[in-house]
Amino acid sequence: MTPDRRTFLGTLAAGLFVRPSFAGPSFAGLGDSWAGVPVRRITSGPKFHWFGYYDKLQFGPDDRLVLSNEVGFEGRSPTADDAIAVGHVDLGDGDRWTPVGASNAWGWQQGCMLQWRPESGQLLWNDREADRFVCRLHDPATGDTQTIDDAVYTVDPAGRFAMTTDFQRIQNMRPGYGYAGVRDAYEDVKAPADSGVRRVDLSTGRSELVFSYADAAAIPHDGTDLSTKWHYFNHLLVSPDSRRFIVLHRWRDRPARARGQSFGGGFTTRMFTVDVDGTDPYLLDPSGFTSHFIWRDPEHVCAWSKYGGRQRFFLYRDRTGEVTPVGPELMPRNGHNTYLNRDGADWILNDTYPVGDERLQRLYLYHTSTDSRTDLAAFHEPPEYRGEVRCDLHPRGNRAGTFACVDSTHEGGRQMYLADLRGVVGT
Repeated sequence: MTPDRRTFLGTLAAGLFVRPSFAGPSFAGLGDSWAGVPVRRITSGPKFHWFGYYDKLQFGPDDRLVLSNEVGFEGRSPTADDAIAVGHVDLGDGDRWTPVGASNAWGWQQGCMLQWRPESGQLLWNDREADRFVCRLHDPATGDTQTIDDAVYTVDPAGRFAMTTDFQRIQNMRPGYGYAGVRDAYEDVKAPADSGVRRVDLSTGRSELVFSYADAAAIPHDGTDLSTKWHYFNHLLVSPDSRRFIVLHRWRDRPARARGQSFGGGFTTRMFTVDVDGTDPYLLDPSGFTSHFIWRDPEHVCAWSKYGGRQRFFLYRDRTGEVTPVGPELMPRNGHNTYLNRDGADWILNDTYPVGDERLQRLYLYHTSTDSRTDLAAFHEPPEYRGEVRCDLHPRGNRAGTFACVDSTHEGGRQMYLADLRGVVGT
């Protein structure tokens, strides 16, 4: 570790972190194993700040700059006219907020896909130009911003390409996860053959369809034909070796919302892994219950699903039938799970949805080698934050695996909070 980095981390621990006050995170009722780690707010009002999803790279190359969205309202769906600011918080300069751009393509759950481009100092986010979604690539060092002629969902770990899908289709089929302002060109088609997952070259901007809705829909579900269902994709993630990607294939019984008809009922979900060129699709979880997931390594995926009659976290080995429970007694609730960037992938960072009358969202670490759990903090979510406008913690670890950032509303509006994990995982 360089002297500059030691000084920076020492400043974070000694000068800035304080134990939460009464208005801060709660540590009551967490059982025998809880850490009560230092937690502090790194953004401030009057505007609201949050990052969004848990599987994006939020911390900059040296863990100093932390990405954030900024908005002036809460409590309703964004319209096509609502813009947010995007920028970063400088942990080394008194948490100074610096806006770098804006977006007209965003939602409460996943923001505008703001994230760092791996292996570079660039950051990127989605935006809208007239009737199309695009991606902005920004270099904080030079201030230059470029535009890619397709939106992105997830970026490969080498930063060369992104995988994406149709946000207008997602918005049509599950409002809150897509973006307003662009009509689904295939709203009359149950499983379009000319749309689906695309690979986007981040250097040239070239976009290529690799896995269509029709491709997925042609594969029966538990022996049942899916031709009468309405299909869409969500939650893409590239493997650590950049060779394969995950996509959740979902379908509903009713037409798209743009036709003015109700959805009726929920959706069914299964998980595919596919080579990044679209070949060798594999139905990794055919249960119909796949939820949150993360790659552990190029061959294994940890996901919340249903297997053997029970809903739990399971470890799936890609392109095999191997399925192993993960923390079945200590991680019994669905949450947003990631592996800390530590040797051996021993630590799973996770959260829960609001629990009990107190509506506490718990933040915790699960240690796979010892089958032990350490609760870190619990954040109250006010009851008005429900449905599309809810604010999940969505914990994101830094690159060193020593700090985690969460979004929380416990002080009366979305802000970002930093938790020091070093007392649990070491430096």
